[in-house]
Amino acid sequence: MLHIVLLEPEIPQNAGNIVRTAAATGSLLHLVEPLGFSLDEKHLKRAGLDYWDKARIVIHKNVEAFISSIEGGRVFFFSSKGHRRYDEVSYQDGDYLVFGKESVGIDETLLKEHEGNVLRIPMLEGIRCLNLSNAVALVVYEALRQNGFPGFRMEGTL
Repeated sequence: MLHIVLLEPEIPQNAGNIVRTAAATGSLLHLVEPLGFSLDEKHLKRAGLDYWDKARIVIHKNVEAFISSIEGGRVFFFSSKGHRRYDEVSYQDGDYLVFGKESVGIDETLLKEHEGNVLRIPMLEGIRCLNLSNAVALVVYEALRQNGFPGFRMEGTL
């Protein structure tokens, strides 16, 4: 199982889309407060549609509470400031994939504390970042691909 971690997410539609990704992949979603929206917000619910009951979600009061809750997995932080590409890592069951808030990303102090585990998604020069829900999906599916999509249905029904 992978852990998707959103540090202080701000946009309810992004979080709703990530709820859907977590449900579809069996990942545990960690939401780290403060959130930029209410969990009752209609945009959040609409984006997640009928996946809320299938997603596993843990809410942490702050970054420190999240960090202290980590149990055994490796922690990777995704930022345009990273020196290694996201696809240069061999992901493992139990890894934590940490993404920052939409407006400013992950606090630079936290990145410096974990510099060896800061990864980037390559983009053309002059582009600041991908949409948060797209970045999460890209990284989660790369991790699952590397591990052979364990337990996933692999055939269609045409």
